[in-house]
Amino acid sequence: MRAIPRASGWLPLVGHLRPLMRDPLGFISSLRDDGDVVRVELGRQPMVFVTSAELVHDIYVKQARAFDKGRLFDRMAPLVGGGLASADGETHLRHRRLIQPAFHRQRLAVYGDVIARRARDLADSLEPGREIAVDELMSDYAIGTLAETMFASDLGRPAIRAVRRDIPVVLDTMLTRALLPPVLDRLPIPANRRFLAAAGRLRQVIDDVITATRQADATHTDLLSMLLAARDEETGAGLSDAEVRDELATMLFAGTETVASTFAWTFHELARHPEAEQRLLAEIDEVVGSGPVAFRHVRDLTYTRAVLDEVIRLHGVVLLARRTARPVRLGSADLPEGTEVAFSLYAVNRDPRVYADADAFRPERWLADDRPAASEPVRQTFTPYGAGNRMCIGDAFARAEIALTLATVLPRWQLRSRPGYAVEEATAAMARPKHVPMTVHPRSVAPPRQSAA
Repeated sequence: MRAIPRASGWLPLVGHLRPLMRDPLGFISSLRDDGDVVRVELGRQPMVFVTSAELVHDIYVKQARAFDKGRLFDRMAPLVGGGLASADGETHLRHRRLIQPAFHRQRLAVYGDVIARRARDLADSLEPGREIAVDELMSDYAIGTLAETMFASDLGRPAIRAVRRDIPVVLDTMLTRALLPPVLDRLPIPANRRFLAAAGRLRQVIDDVITATRQADATHTDLLSMLLAARDEETGAGLSDAEVRDELATMLFAGTETVASTFAWTFHELARHPEAEQRLLAEIDEVVGSGPVAFRHVRDLTYTRAVLDEVIRLHGVVLLARRTARPVRLGSADLPEGTEVAFSLYAVNRDPRVYADADAFRPERWLADDRPAASEPVRQTFTPYGAGNRMCIGDAFARAEIALTLATVLPRWQLRSRPGYAVEEATAAMARPKHVPMTVHPRSVAPPRQSAA
């Protein structure tokens, strides 16, 4: 640990807490200037930060078995328990085998029907000339959509209400909990009180829905029913009610803010880059035509995927963490067992050593036909949903939800930013936008063209 250089900005007693709390995105992004592996001290507790895309790939893939979940997921245990996000070893493999069928393509098509209907309802609810808070609208939409695919509508209404109320509280407080020294975990500070109260309410209401679903003894196509029915092919064993609860809580935690933030940033970036918006609209028209958008269209929306990848690259996950399960060598650094290792996809994905014009919105960088011959090797270094055995199990679900919704809303409505308004990044699970006020215009009456400034 001593051989690892200490990051700039250290102060006695508090370590790096001051710059980290004052400007977390700026501080985390600046760490690459101190090296590929640097030491950050949270008070007197050290944490190693990895700042290069190659070493993040090592953690995810090449040396994945040398790591288990770290302090970030320890802090989330009151909500997610032993779900996939925090499980390790045989438990992780067993749960993933049981859950994976719920995300096979044929199941995604069923969920796609729910998403398509909700997307049409969203498009129908917009009014010409009205200014909306896109961040709030899409957060409510993402939470409601995930909850409706999870829980049968006749049994899960209390759960849907609880998710809408409590998931935003969890997401707002999780980063603070992750960065605070462990000694403060049980102190009744506001962040701890809000987090624990919201987590407790969510877990209780999910338990209630699980009990009601089992007692109903009816056939449903929702995700909860799929998990309750899942059986291991070798042993015939299924998930316990507590394990199902933990997996659903994990999905709610992992699959709401990421999607909502991606929606809001996508509308914002398209408003700033009308040429990208026009290309996306042309693709939707070619692939979908005049009929309703359906799950079968998603695979052919290649430019739409490029837009989403670029949005996620620019506005990605702020902080992830692992803990070494044995001595590990990362780059030139030797890490003993038990070392807390953190990395930021937000910072790595803006690294100018990897991405040309790293801070620019350029969806074409993801299209092989448009990419220059000497372009950066983006695919290996771009891991927004994890990689290897830690690849997010809901990756395809999230991408389908976003693509279906954009393809439904954008041909009807044009969203434009408030003139002169600059969107700020807030730091939570993702670098989400603090507030995105946009005015709704019907496509038949286009507002003045905006520059990409």
